[in-house]
Amino acid sequence: MAKKAGKTNARAWQRMLSGRRLDLLDPSPFDVELEDIAHGLARVARWNGQTIGDHAFSVAQHSVVVEEIARMLEPELTPDWQLVVLLHDAPEYVIGDMISPFKNVLGGNYREVEHGLHQAIHLRFSLPADPPVKITKLAKRADIISAYFEAVELAGFSKDEAKELFGSPDDLTPSQQKIIAEMVTPQEPVVAQAAFIGRFQAIEKAFSGQQ
Repeated sequence: MAKKAGKTNARAWQRMLSGRRLDLLDPSPFDVELEDIAHGLARVARWNGQTIGDHAFSVAQHSVVVEEIARMLEPELTPDWQLVVLLHDAPEYVIGDMISPFKNVLGGNYREVEHGLHQAIHLRFSLPADPPVKITKLAKRADIISAYFEAVELAGFSKDEAKELFGSPDDLTPSQQKIIAEMVTPQEPVVAQAAFIGRFQAIEKAFSGQQ
């Protein structure tokens, strides 16, 4: 597990709808539940909610898109690593989706808490606490490609501006790009939640067969 962030007398746990009490400073895999993750991520908005449409584009929906992109980039990606990619933003069900510049301002303690949560989540689902660097890099690349499409399709960025910030999505074929552009259509929270759980369960079934 990651080194624990500095202890404090203030309450550092959150009660989940499942009844679990998750300690942010010392998270236990036994307090992590898929339903809590899906419920939370489906109600956390990407881009601080500054996107078009009747609904926010949630982290749950973003996670499904990123996992799809990762499989496009790496067709032989095995189910265990598919699950790691799907869960790449899972700590945000507890700590929310903070934009990268603000994460940089907060610095060490935020990263420490985020890392500890990630490790607990991975262990809960029989994944390595710290996945291989190549998988982390793949998830990051897929995440950035998703951000490009979200920026252009939802957040009011021009293609040139998005390319300047996130790079070109040319890793994907034109047909793949069309699929991703269509996927970044905001969904109601209950729909995004169900889609996240459905994708998780499909990967987990394949992962069980892999073991």
